[in-house]
Amino acid sequence: MASGVVVSDSVIKMFNDMKVPKSSTPEEVKKHKKAVLFFLSEDKKDIILEEGKEKLVGDVSRTVDDLYAILVKMLPDKDCRYALYDATYETKESKKEDLVFIFWAPDSALLKSKMIYARSKDAIKKKRTGIMHEL
Repeated sequence: MASGVVVSDSVIKMFNDMKVPKSSTPEEVKKHKKAVLFFLSEDKKDIILEEGKEKLVGDVSRTVDDLYAILVKMLPDKDCRYALYDATYETKESKKEDLVFIFWAPDSALLKSKMIYARSKDAIKKKRTGIMHEL
């Protein structure tokens, strides 16, 4: 971890909860997290959950276009973020679910912020097992 940033326990727990849902009734499935955001704490030492920046399965439409619109609205215009999305898609053989890790660094973000987030991404990479795709 070149940046010295630590991934908080709540972020690791969220990864694990999204990777392996524990409930299966239709009502409980709708309460599973579909997308969450993480960010660096003010002192830039911890990667933490962004409270209130999450979408539940029951909140999300099933089309890719709707998902993109939802994710874009969740992300800040002028700062960086990390996001985790539980993608559901169909192949010729079956329906699949994969976790997608997203590193968001818009052009309008400060260069210093982009650099810190890019360096700190390795801290999450080491803690995240089960992530199938990265954007």
